[in-house]
Amino acid sequence: MQIKKLLLGLLLTFCNAHTYAQAKQYKVVNIGFYNLENFYDTLHQEGVNDYEFLPSGKKRYTGAVYLEKANHLASVIHDMGTNISPEGLTVLGVSEIETRGVLEELTNNPLLKDRHYQIVHYNSPDVRGVDVGLLYNPAHFTVIDSRPLHVDLPPDPDGYRHKTRDVLWVKGSLDGQIMHIFVNHWPSRLGGEAASAPNRAAAATVCRKMIDSIYQQEPDANVVVMGDLNDNPTNESITKVLKAGGNPEKLKAQELYNPWVAYYNKGIGTLAYQDAWALFDQIMVSQHLLEKKDDQFHFYKANIFKRDDMIQSSGKYKGYPKRTYDFDNYAGGFSDHFPTFITFIKAL
Repeated sequence: MQIKKLLLGLLLTFCNAHTYAQAKQYKVVNIGFYNLENFYDTLHQEGVNDYEFLPSGKKRYTGAVYLEKANHLASVIHDMGTNISPEGLTVLGVSEIETRGVLEELTNNPLLKDRHYQIVHYNSPDVRGVDVGLLYNPAHFTVIDSRPLHVDLPPDPDGYRHKTRDVLWVKGSLDGQIMHIFVNHWPSRLGGEAASAPNRAAAATVCRKMIDSIYQQEPDANVVVMGDLNDNPTNESITKVLKAGGNPEKLKAQELYNPWVAYYNKGIGTLAYQDAWALFDQIMVSQHLLEKKDDQFHFYKANIFKRDDMIQSSGKYKGYPKRTYDFDNYAGGFSDHFPTFITFIKAL
């Protein structure tokens, strides 16, 4: 690890102006995603099935549990990316949050308060009340526009249309460079991977249509797509519908680059699904962000973040992410997903 940090230090200049002897210096920005695993408050939200996450619910989700979970999540967000830039994350997409209030709890946590994170959030129609959102550091990112993109799912065999999370689109300026960021939490594999695949294809279609509309106006648009996709990098919802691939040299015009294909092919994942590693938590970029131009941020590296205390150390889930609950028993963990982030660099 020390060798890795030293080599990176020789290549990059950190955002707080730490410098090293080198031919070229770079500014560094980290953009991340984290599924916060059922980050509910302790109050009932009208019209939402949040009963198990109440103090009186079967999980006994008390104020003490809520505060400990908030502290755990804040500690992870605080540390993400600090081995690359001491400013940590400039932008973070999140999923499985019940209200804007739980994001405010995070941003006001003592570990994060000095970063002055701002929030983009809209309530989704999901029956469980879980939404996606975006946190951003206003010192480097300015929101220009945002809106939720509604996802209509195909009817089930009984003709019922389930409700799911919106896709969040945020247009902003990253130190003067326009970015289009999409935060996703696609439908789960409940009922089986194949049977539920059309639901994820529907969400991917909504995201892709918005990307295509952006490309019509901005052929060289900077696009970042992130989220818990409930599919792996090689599934068709990503390769065929979203049009993302892992080999930059084989991408067609306006397709996305997915750096997580290489990770997945090596058996590396971000969560345990059916007792095997899956890599649902992905961040993809448009091809323009692969161009190494001195006057723009460009993609440098993809990262999975995990600390020892975020990993289950014993039992049947040993080695997997240490989750908040083991079924209805409080496990005192963080999330059932490891977070991911990508690093952009730009010449100074």
